[in-house]
Formats: sequence, C-alpha cells, structure tokens
Amino acid sequence: MFKRFRRLRMNSHLRNLVTQTKITKDDFIYPLFIKEGQGIKKEVGSMPGVFQMSIDEILKECDSLKKLGIFSIIIFGIPDTKDSIGSDALCEHGVIASSLKKIKETHPDMFVVTDLCFCEYTDHGHCGIIDTQNQSVDNDKTLDILVTQAIIHAKSGADMIAPSGMMDGMITALRKGLDGAGYSNLPIMSYSTKFSSAYYGPFRDVAESAPSFGDRRTYQMNPANRNEAIEESLADETEGADILMVKPALAYLDIIRDIKNSSRLPLAVYNVSGEYAMLKAAATAGVIDYDKVMMETMLAFKRAGADIIITYHAKEVAKILDEMR
Repeated sequence: MFKRFRRLRMNSHLRNLVTQTKITKDDFIYPLFIKEGQGIKKEVGSMPGVFQMSIDEILKECDSLKKLGIFSIIIFGIPDTKDSIGSDALCEHGVIASSLKKIKETHPDMFVVTDLCFCEYTDHGHCGIIDTQNQSVDNDKTLDILVTQAIIHAKSGADMIAPSGMMDGMITALRKGLDGAGYSNLPIMSYSTKFSSAYYGPFRDVAESAPSFGDRRTYQMNPANRNEAIEESLADETEGADILMVKPALAYLDIIRDIKNSSRLPLAVYNVSGEYAMLKAAATAGVIDYDKVMMETMLAFKRAGADIIITYHAKEVAKILDEMR
C-alpha cells in the first residue's frame, strides 16, 4: 500500500524537517496609533488589546515590542485638529512628524514605517483633497500634497513610507519627489492592491477616520475584480515601488497568490481590523481555540505568498513563538 504521505507525518521531528511554511518574528510589522497629548492609553472598544496612545506611551510600547523581538512598526496619527486638506500631515510639527522624531531618538534600532495618507487628518475623512464637483478625491491635487507629506516623513526619520490612498500615479510622483529631495534610498511599500472593504470598520474607530459622506469606492478597488487587482500592483511595481501590498488579507488569499506569481517584489499583507476583531469576538464567545486559529491564519498568509505581515496579532504571535522554542 502507498504510504509516503503518512510516513512523513509519523514523527514530530520529521514533520518539522519537511515543513514548507514557517513563521518568524521577522515577518511582522505592528501598527501603532499616536494621539496628541500625554498620558493617553485608550483601548478601542471594537478592537480589544489595541490602543490609541500618546507619544510617551508609544515609547514605552516600543520597549515592550523589542523585548518580544518585534522591531518593525507602522505608525498612524490622530491629530487634535482636522481640516479639509489634512494640514497636520503637511506640518513638520504635526503629530506624525514630531512623534517620529522622538521614536527614532529613543529607539534608533526600531524600523519605523509611516502610513502615508490623509483620511486620519481631514475633517471629511477621505484620503485627499475633495473635488467638490463630483464629491470624490481629486487625484492630481492629492498627489501634490502626498509628496509634501512624504518628504516631511523622510526628514523626520522614517525608515520606509507606505502610501495607502490608492491614487493613480502615486508611486511615480512619490519616487520623483523623494529622489529630488535627496531621499533616493528611502523605500516605498505601496498599498498597491487595496480593496474598498467592509473589513475596515474597527480601524475607523481607532484612527477616527470614517468618511463624513459617501464612501471610498471611487478610489479603492472593487472586491469583485481579480484581474484589476493584479494590474494595480504590477503598475506600482513599474512606477518604482519596492514592496507591494494586499489589503485586506484573509478574504483575498487568492489575490495574494496571484500577485506573488506575477511579481518578484517582496509582498506584504495587511491583516486588517475587522479580521482581528472577528477572531477576538469568536474567542470571547468560546467558539474557537484562539491561539491555534490565529497561528493558522498567519500560516495561511505566508503560504499564499506573503513575505511581510502587518497585524494587530503580532505581539501575541511573538509570545507563542517564544513558547514553541
């Protein structure tokens, strides 16, 4: 009887030897949300274990992350004042610029990625300057301020920028702007295939970025379109992106694999807030083994082709990896 598959599964050491997909702490980027002020650490009701934090608390959190072996973070800003063009994001004393400087001063060994967008900074909650005629984002005007924002992040010490607004031509504009300002070595991790998804709901709670009117379907991707998803990422590769990204991750494993098969660039996935909140809710309801489902989900991302995983689970995963040693 043919038993080759069973023979490779009978011994735990042999199973480890032939394991094709493995998770390490180096795979992860942990998101942090920085709110103006001091002494702020406010848990988000829809995302247990995720907090809005002032910069003093962020610096403590970086200490905790490094002790767990996580040295990569992506930061989002929550300013006190918002306006129609997201002026706080265009200011060298804004929440991200000032926080970034303090993080790099205190934790020079922390790799800091900055989310490059305007939805957290505008009073309308959209990702750029509004074209009042059609009530959507003006692509080209937004590109101009996106470049300004990127250069401010670069000056403040960003190790990598991650544009998430899904504007056409954003990578070309950013690469030209950064190179011209002397930052030709700053890498761009593009949110290259970002879907207009219902999975983002809890993120809008923590980032205080829900649109005040309409939605983002005029610039984020239609979840139904597979070929367009591949084309979006390949276009960003052609424009000069260094790393591509698929967001959300869990419902788009097929797209992750499609892009991995179509490009040789490193590929990131964003395990988004709704995916995180569902696992937390299921754990609270007692219907899953939370740790096992979480780790299986991380394996799924890597098996599909992810090289980098942005996830709110990163600290929990790191602790489990330590226990598995």
